[in-house]
Amino acid sequence: MPSHHPEKRRTGLVLDPVFERHATGWGHPERPQRLSELRKRLDADGLTAACTIIPPTPAERESLLSVHTESYLRRLEQACRAGEKFIDTPDSQICPESWQISLLAAGSVIEAADLVARGQLDNAFCAVRPPGHHAESGESMGFCLLNNIALAARRLTGLHGLERVAILDWDVHHGNGTQHIFEEDPAVFFVSLHQSPLSLYPGTGFASERGKGDGLGTILNIPLEAGTSDEQYLAAFENSALASIEKFAPQFLLISAGFDAHRNDPLAGLSLSSRAFEMMSLLSVELAWRVCGGRVVTVLEGGYDLEVLADCVSFHIRALLGTAEGPDR
Repeated sequence: MPSHHPEKRRTGLVLDPVFERHATGWGHPERPQRLSELRKRLDADGLTAACTIIPPTPAERESLLSVHTESYLRRLEQACRAGEKFIDTPDSQICPESWQISLLAAGSVIEAADLVARGQLDNAFCAVRPPGHHAESGESMGFCLLNNIALAARRLTGLHGLERVAILDWDVHHGNGTQHIFEEDPAVFFVSLHQSPLSLYPGTGFASERGKGDGLGTILNIPLEAGTSDEQYLAAFENSALASIEKFAPQFLLISAGFDAHRNDPLAGLSLSSRAFEMMSLLSVELAWRVCGGRVVTVLEGGYDLEVLADCVSFHIRALLGTAEGPDR
């Protein structure tokens, strides 16, 4: 893989009003305004125009079955079409259009991975909803219906034949679904930094969870206490998470990019500033250039303060484009 940084990077962007039609009901934190406000900001900052727009693409059944069970897919489709209010848990609210929109979310992330794997783009950011990293193979959890990033990883190790893919999950909540899908798969290294499972949903992600069978050692959980500061977090991010990924030497990096570890976020208790997310974006993109020719696809997960989400994603996309000014360290 070449490690040079091209002067003008080709960054793909999934950003479409269709994802705002997944209606979660009044008062739900994972609401359509997360994306409508984000679109306004990215348009105003000139970032939409600077990226290559990836049109929403529905996932095919064969791709979905690489991660999810047929019985769950049937159950999810039927619940949406029947007008049920939620599936499996009251957190996972749905509407009649949620099945089709979840197919578009998953398919668009898969398409972004395809384009980067084929060298048609350098990297991509997928602003999709519903989010995915809590979705298990056979059930919904925590706002998530289909596991978008897991589907992309399976596409890379399947169709594209990659032997080593890393998933970095910095959402404040542990990516239980992603971990369980890959815990016996030696081709996928899952690294998660999250608030301690003793004090935050979903109650998984202890450091002792390291994978099973052939996948033993390919799970790295870094639980952090409530109140963790920028300095403490970034030390763990660089010295443990990124160092371990670099040692694994992936051919492709996927990022579950949640922005809910911010001190202003209403759903958790870490104390990060926007500057910490700027550093995380820059360091991750640099790592990708060092180890896998810059091939990185990042997927929106959590982040429920609208202004923080817009600020952090705007910088994140500039980091992918190579136009971001790094914050003072």
